Amino acid sequence: MEIPKIFESEYRFCLILWRHEPINSTKLVEICKAELGWSKATTYTVIRRLSERGVLVNENTIVRSLISKEQAQESRLEELMEDTFEGSLPAFLAAFSRSKKLKPDEVDQLQKLIDTFQEE
Repeated sequence: MEIPKIFESEYRFCLILWRHEPINSTKLVEICKAELGWSKATTYTVIRRLSERGVLVNENTIVRSLISKEQAQESRLEELMEDTFEGSLPAFLAAFSRSKKLKPDEVDQLQKLIDTFQEE
């Protein structure tokens, strides 16, 4: 299943939704005003757009997501890798490790992931 594109401001909205879902749309408007500074119209516009793209559903004023936070994160990461690193995981990891010093336990965790998913 292809995950629909979620833009940055929409992603911040989705973070709120994932924390509170299922949620009444009126309550969601209140939270978005408090946390994002959005107007009622902006929130309802984002709900409509994400609903049209299959990211969420708004049924009888109850809003819930159709994709998980993890699915959205994986999609965003794949897009970043493709756009910035020409799809190269090693190039991505090299850039990441140059900008952030890895702790020994993080290196161990990465090595375990590599060992688990290594092609034979």
